[in-house]
Amino acid sequence: MILGIESSCDETAAAVVTPGGDVLSSIIASQADIHSRYGGVVPEVASRRHLEQISPVIREALFTAGIDLGGVTRIGVTRGPGLIGALLVGLSTAKAMAWACGLPLVPVSHLQGHVASLFLGDEPLEPPFVCLLATGGHTQVLAVRDHCSFERLGTTLDDAAGEAFDKGARLLGLPYPGGAEIDRLAQEGDPSAFSFPVASVPGFDFSFSGLKTSLLYTVRDLGEAATAERRADLAASYQRAIVIALTRRLHQVAKAEGLTRLAVVGGVAANSELRAALPDAAVAPLAYCTDNAAMIASAARYAEPLSPAEALVVDAYASAR
Repeated sequence: MILGIESSCDETAAAVVTPGGDVLSSIIASQADIHSRYGGVVPEVASRRHLEQISPVIREALFTAGIDLGGVTRIGVTRGPGLIGALLVGLSTAKAMAWACGLPLVPVSHLQGHVASLFLGDEPLEPPFVCLLATGGHTQVLAVRDHCSFERLGTTLDDAAGEAFDKGARLLGLPYPGGAEIDRLAQEGDPSAFSFPVASVPGFDFSFSGLKTSLLYTVRDLGEAATAERRADLAASYQRAIVIALTRRLHQVAKAEGLTRLAVVGGVAANSELRAALPDAAVAPLAYCTDNAAMIASAARYAEPLSPAEALVVDAYASAR
């Protein structure tokens, strides 16, 4: 049994996954309500909350799976990227448990974890495939040729898609987290009501800063009253521009790489329009789109574990490598 631990941002999560990829438990303690009053994640607040939640969440994951620490054969934990203080809570906990129980430890890239969410369940997606990874902090197109690694072919030059959703929601006066709010409101609006730009940059990269600026100017020109009246149309048009940018690039990379299978992972994969725009793509189950520990345990199935002594020198990292 693999115990996964995730604490890269504002979710404290633990899960137990079998070597075959069956999820026996997946417990997530979200901090969204705490950070909503600030309009975004406050790193110091997130770290302190992780300290409070990490032990109860792990205990609940083990209890729900029907095992104790004696039934765990390895521990997988997020090493990075993410908020460094938040990461250190999960990593330090995992290292202490590995040392105390004599268990091997697998430090996992948070991004590899998102890809590994596709390897869970009864119908896991087998490599090779092209994967769109879209979260609040990262937007990348990956060539996944095996279970252990990927090749990054494109990334965002500025804002990530999830960040663009959250900032757009703030401009529209919607609460945090903004991606879900825009998705909900967009279903009531006309996506062709406003023409927002889809950036065209060299290679397979993305850019969303111009789109965000265009929404800012549109809201400013409309004024407060008209913006409130047309908020649904603005949300639908803004969402459509993001989805076009993501799907267009994914198809371009797939054609260039000669890979026919497509996949989408990360928090933005929960967006209903994106899922509808890629009907033939493998999409991570909704429960494993946002940050969770089941995907970390899934990635830990395929990596070489470290001994408890080797694990002691492992450190966290904030930026994607």
